[in-house]
Amino acid sequence: MQHVASLESSVLVLNKFFMALHIISAKRAFVLLCKETAEVISVADGKFNSYDFGGWKDVSLYKVKSGLPEEGTTSWIRTVSFEIEVPKIIRLLFYEKHPRSNVKFNRRNIFARDENKCQYCGRRFPTTELSLDHIVPKAYSGKTTWTNIVCACTDCNKSKGGRTPEEARMKLIRKPVKPRHSPILSLKLRSDRYHSWKQFLDEAYWSVSLK
Repeated sequence: MQHVASLESSVLVLNKFFMALHIISAKRAFVLLCKETAEVISVADGKFNSYDFGGWKDVSLYKVKSGLPEEGTTSWIRTVSFEIEVPKIIRLLFYEKHPRSNVKFNRRNIFARDENKCQYCGRRFPTTELSLDHIVPKAYSGKTTWTNIVCACTDCNKSKGGRTPEEARMKLIRKPVKPRHSPILSLKLRSDRYHSWKQFLDEAYWSVSLK
C-alpha cells in the first residue's frame, strides 16, 4: 500500500523556462523521466540541481547508503533492484507552453477549495462521503458555477433537499467564490513536504493562495 501511495504523490511540473504548469502523480512523472522528456529539479539551501533519470537514481542510492532519507518529507519507490526517491519537481525539456491563468471548474477543484469540509456543518469528510450541492437549486434556476456550488456531506444534503439554505434553515460556513489560483496547489503549499515549490511560483501567487 505504501508503494501505491508513493506513486500517487504529487509532483510539480515546470516548463522549459522553469514556470509552474500543473501537478501530476509521481507515476506519471517517472514515465516522463524514463522517456527522457523531463528532468528532476532538486532544491536544497535555496539552490537547485537538475538530474536525468540515471543521475537521480545515483543521488537516491547515495542517500540510502548515507542514511539520509527523511521520513515524512520524502516518498520512496522500492523495486527489486534499487530504491529511488520520488521527485517533488520535474522540468519538461521540450515544452514551452505558459501556465493557464484560469482555474478549471471541476469536482476535484471544488473539493480542494472547500478543503473537503461540508459547507453547512463544517466537518471534514473524505471525498467519497461528500457531494456537490447547488445553493440555489436547479429548480429555482440555480446555475452550476463557482459561486453556487459547495461541498456538502450526505446528511446535510438530505436535510437541505431541493430547498434554498434559508428555506431549510441552514447556514453556509462561508460564501463560495471563484478561486484566483489552483485550490489543490494552495493546499499543497501549506505542507513542509512541498515547500520547495514556492521558489518556482511568483510570490504574489502563493502568498494570495495561502490566505
